[in-house]
Amino acid sequence: MDELFENITLTDEEGNDVEFEVITKLDIEGAEYFIVAPVEDNGEDALALKVVVDEAGEEYFATVEDDEEFNMVNEAFEALYEEGLIE
Repeated sequence: MDELFENITLTDEEGNDVEFEVITKLDIEGAEYFIVAPVEDNGEDALALKVVVDEAGEEYFATVEDDEEFNMVNEAFEALYEEGLIE
């Protein structure tokens, strides 16, 4: 995903469209990750999404489920935040 979005719309488990603000994009170990937060403050935390490519070459977002991978993304995000590179 070469372009960086300001907002994206994702569909939740119940089929509802939810708009998210893209906080930042991270490139880690050859993979792309996006940190997003709901535009409407409904008590949800930010999400880490990984860009995945399917067999047809189509890109889509997948939530980061693996604890080790999530910790790696979280550490990279926190380092950028602490350096003041993202808000």
